[in-house]
Amino acid sequence: MEPNFKVTMNEYLPLRDVVFNTLRQAILRGELKPGERLMEIQLANKLGVSRTPIREAIRKLELEGLVIMIPRKGAEVADITEKSLRDVLEVRKALEELAVQLACDKITQEEIEELKRAAEEFKKILKSRDITEIAEADVRFHDVIFMATDNQKLIQLLNNLREQMYRFRVEYLKNEEVYPQLIAEHEEIIEHIAKKEKDEASGIVCQHIDNQVEAVIDIIRTKQN
Repeated sequence: MEPNFKVTMNEYLPLRDVVFNTLRQAILRGELKPGERLMEIQLANKLGVSRTPIREAIRKLELEGLVIMIPRKGAEVADITEKSLRDVLEVRKALEELAVQLACDKITQEEIEELKRAAEEFKKILKSRDITEIAEADVRFHDVIFMATDNQKLIQLLNNLREQMYRFRVEYLKNEEVYPQLIAEHEEIIEHIAKKEKDEASGIVCQHIDNQVEAVIDIIRTKQN
C-alpha cells in the first residue's frame, strides 16, 4: 500500500484528530480505496506518527461507516453499497422531514437570513470544484435548519447520522450536473420555511433526498459494471 497522502499538522487540533481527518479525506477522495486494508504499522510509518492515533482514527472511521473490521484480517475501507445508502438515507429522510416541519414553526427572521447566507455561500463554493468544501457548505445549510428546530435530541440524532452519510454526499456532489438542481431546491426550501408552509417544505426536502439516492445508486451500479 502506497497511498499518495500525508498528514498536515494543525497546532489547534490533537494529533489523533489530525490523523483521523487525514485518513478520512484519503478515503473520501479515493486515495484509500474500498477493500483496501488499513495496516497500522504502514500507516504510522507513512504519516510519521505512532500506532496509537492510527488505532484511534480507525475506530472513529468505523463509527462513520467508512471502515469495517474483518475477523482475522483487521480494518479495511468499506464499500459503498446500495443497502448502506438506503439504510442511511431512509432514516435521514424521516428526520429531516420532521426537522423542516419544526423549523417552519420555530424559525426566527434572523435564522431565515442565516439560511439565505448559507445558500449563497454554497453557490459561491460550487465554483471552487473542491468537493470536500462543497460538501461542508451543503452541511452548513442543513445545519441552520436543524438548529432552528430548537430540539436538542433531534439535532443530536441528525449530527450522528451526518457522519454516516457524508461519504454519500461527497459521491453525489462529484457530479456537477446536479448543481443547478441543488441550488433550486435550497431556494425552494427557504421559501417554504419562511412562509411556514410545512407540507410544501417537507415535499421539497423528501425530493432533495430522493434525488440523492437515485444519483448515488447510479454511481454504485456504474462502478460495478
